Amino acid sequence: MKLFVGIDVSSDHLDMCLMNMEGEQLESFRVDNNLPGAQHLRDRIVRLANTLLPAEIHIGLEATSVYSWHPAMYLHEDESLKQRKTKVFTINPKLINKFKAAYADLDKTDRIDAWIIADRLRFGRLTTTIVMQEQYLALQRLTRMRFHMVHNLTREKQYFLQNLFYKCNAFRSEVDSSVFGHAIMEMLSERFSLDEIAGMDVTDLADYLKDKGKNRFPDPENVARCIQKAARASYRLSKVMEDSIDLVLGTSIQTIRSIQAQLKDMDKAIAKILDGIVGSKCLRSIPGIDLVYAAGILSEIGDIERFDDQAALAKYAGLTWRKHQSGSFEAEETKRIKSGNRFLRYYLVEAANSVKNREPEFGEYYRKKCNEVTKHQHKRALVLTARKLVRLVDALLRNGQLYTPGRKVNKARD
Repeated sequence: MKLFVGIDVSSDHLDMCLMNMEGEQLESFRVDNNLPGAQHLRDRIVRLANTLLPAEIHIGLEATSVYSWHPAMYLHEDESLKQRKTKVFTINPKLINKFKAAYADLDKTDRIDAWIIADRLRFGRLTTTIVMQEQYLALQRLTRMRFHMVHNLTREKQYFLQNLFYKCNAFRSEVDSSVFGHAIMEMLSERFSLDEIAGMDVTDLADYLKDKGKNRFPDPENVARCIQKAARASYRLSKVMEDSIDLVLGTSIQTIRSIQAQLKDMDKAIAKILDGIVGSKCLRSIPGIDLVYAAGILSEIGDIERFDDQAALAKYAGLTWRKHQSGSFEAEETKRIKSGNRFLRYYLVEAANSVKNREPEFGEYYRKKCNEVTKHQHKRALVLTARKLVRLVDALLRNGQLYTPGRKVNKARD
């Protein structure tokens, strides 16, 4: 016998439904979404379990942003519930909505939603619990913040380039050097006018670039001449417009540098936690997987034993394609599932893009998949390469094995 507990989560309340294996509602109540409320919920579950003596207790919550995290972790870590073989599941809301669609004419209330979650638990086939040690959860907070910061940095750089076009529209076509290098950004933050840049002595401008760039330019005089050429070829702005653009560029430069500095601090914190996770050495032994990719993948997977096999891991990442078959017909073109952990999928695809450039087996596989079609070659081949990478990641983590180029990876143990 099992006891099923469905919990509908909001920022303020937890609505509960306790159900037996026959689908009968045993209790239904509401508590506050805070520590005293979770303790009261725990006590009610334990009291009922002491009466019914179930073999297991299954607790399910929808993954509702940050609101479900605290109650889920509290119920997962509570010792009295652990003694009664309790499993806690955080369930994708899409899965609950599709399950609810099978029930006609149900109202939308928190109590009914809790009942639906409990009934979905009763049907089973939920493979992934929330079981993740604190080190994985702490790492996940850092890697997701890094993900957020990198995307903000990309947007800020695009915005910077848009405004740079106002100031010097010929810069990108004439200057064969990154505008985001320290020296050129220093030059732009000095608010030199185009006439001032065009009128500077080439040697003086080259010396300025060498000083600010710490002698990293292979040919600073050539870069200086290209910058002057761009300055002379660009449109001129009025004084009021030029002052506005200079202020915008200066502000954007400060934002870019601030994010870059924060990313360095973030990487140090990620490295510190990653050193304590055994699986990081396994993943980083794969050519092309660095600290960031290893941290991103591990933080979303957690303990690999949460997944039955590599197919379950691929499905969790959203790297699975639906079959379309009827009778003797089977569609050649199938669509990738839209669900899955988007962060894990992102890191796996980005890692696959890096691995294919450094590991011959993956590079050959990528090129083979590119040659199979004429449309969307890179995107399709890269996602399929990421799916191949899932099998390798799963095997290495389960076996605690380092990757050795040219040798076959042992099959994951049963």
